[in-house]
Amino acid sequence: MAQGLPLTYLEAGEANGGTPLLVLHGLFGSARNWQTLAKRFAERHRVYALDLRNHGGAPWSDEMTYPAMAADVLRFLDDRGFARASVVGHSMGGKVAMTLALNHPDRVERLAVADIAPVAYTHTHAPFVAAMKQAKLEGCTRRSEVEAQLVDAVPEAPLRSFLLQNLVLEQGTFHWRINLDAIGARMSDLIGFPDLGDAQYNGPTLFIGGTRSDYIVPENHAVIRRHFPKAAIEMIEGAGHWLHAERPQEFAVLVEAFA
Repeated sequence: MAQGLPLTYLEAGEANGGTPLLVLHGLFGSARNWQTLAKRFAERHRVYALDLRNHGGAPWSDEMTYPAMAADVLRFLDDRGFARASVVGHSMGGKVAMTLALNHPDRVERLAVADIAPVAYTHTHAPFVAAMKQAKLEGCTRRSEVEAQLVDAVPEAPLRSFLLQNLVLEQGTFHWRINLDAIGARMSDLIGFPDLGDAQYNGPTLFIGGTRSDYIVPENHAVIRRHFPKAAIEMIEGAGHWLHAERPQEFAVLVEAFA
């Protein structure tokens, strides 16, 4: 792997000498989205919720491959002298976590993957990127003025609210704090998954899906178990793709029982 970028992060819990727990957010997310769950997990772990590259406060880069993003997480571990970590990743963050575990299985103690499989999808978030880039921010003084420009491309209010968490106001001017150019240009990499051959991670692994989501479906189980032979697959009834936000209690219970 190439030298990774230095990631920003939120931390919670006492440094008790145990294995740290890393939390990796999904596309358009950030460490802040996981603040409440990180505090809960911190009752038993030292937790680090990371901002992945081109998101949150992390550095920007034109490269958005999963090996590159996994290298960032590996650098985070190396810079802090952590030999191993347990890793929880959602969606894009789940693919980063899987790539790290498959390329460096000795550095991952336990792996929990939320609503994503090690496969390429046809789902694309390119329309969201385009709508955010096309929004005219100059002259806007309220978030609602920007939100109104996203309604046609993003009709679901909860999803708009999620995307608008990336809108920041500085010195009287709105701007996006994610690298929309890189995300849009690398969308094919982000909806894909790297070809890692017959690589396997033989550590404890938990996949958590939502029954209203189509990201973890029975057709994916074979490839999951090919790369992760010890994988358990749990589904949260009534949850969609953002299952940790929609069903935080059920999600937290599963992760706590596993990690």
